[in-house]
Amino acid sequence: MIRGVLLDLSGVLYVGNEPLPGADKAVQQLTDAGFPVRYITNTTRKTSDAILKQLADMQFHIRSDELFTAPIAAKDYLKKNSLVPYLLIHPKLESEFIEYNQRTDINAVLVGDAGDGFTYNKMNAAFRLIREGAAFLALGMNRYFRDGDHFSLDAGPFVHALEFATGKNATVIGKPAVEFYMSAVNAMNCKPEEVIMIGDDVEADVIGAVNTGLQGILIQTGKYTKGDESQLDQNAHCEKDISAAVEYILKNR
Repeated sequence: MIRGVLLDLSGVLYVGNEPLPGADKAVQQLTDAGFPVRYITNTTRKTSDAILKQLADMQFHIRSDELFTAPIAAKDYLKKNSLVPYLLIHPKLESEFIEYNQRTDINAVLVGDAGDGFTYNKMNAAFRLIREGAAFLALGMNRYFRDGDHFSLDAGPFVHALEFATGKNATVIGKPAVEFYMSAVNAMNCKPEEVIMIGDDVEADVIGAVNTGLQGILIQTGKYTKGDESQLDQNAHCEKDISAAVEYILKNR
């Protein structure tokens, strides 16, 4: 039985700033059918307000409490664990962590997709802090993302570089962390096995969801690469796009 739906954003609803064909109607079908929907993303180049505005501009109107982002989860984690981070993140995301700008009592390193901010000096500063005992946090471990007509490196390769250099593993805050998925599942008052995740990233979206006890649908848009579906088990399958995925859900609710 399917009672709740989690949706990835980039590659599922849109690519770049262009909505994917039929995505708006598919989301509306879920709403009209009474499914609670939560939007769960590892996007770390935009604040939550910027994401909501971008979605609204593409005619996806969602509430702020329906959006679950890795940066929002990271802020909660930092507060709960009394951590003050050195921020290796994208400039457009810095306002999300403005309360830490003037702090000098740093005891953590937080790595997101910093884009051109992944300079040697900043990576080396993060390396030194982690070696000295700072907590090592990553907003996500995605290998790459779809950037318009091209693919671009995401945060994962840089996180792995720091792990290799320091010999320490990062604590992942966003997908595929179980706690991140469960925060969205609990918000819908569902059990994990009653929730299905739709995503274009076979590792972070689908396998991550299945490892949390959810069902998964990999769709062939966004960053999907032919053959990705070979990694799926019996708790997940592949559909052409979000419209086909929603059609499956409506038939198997």
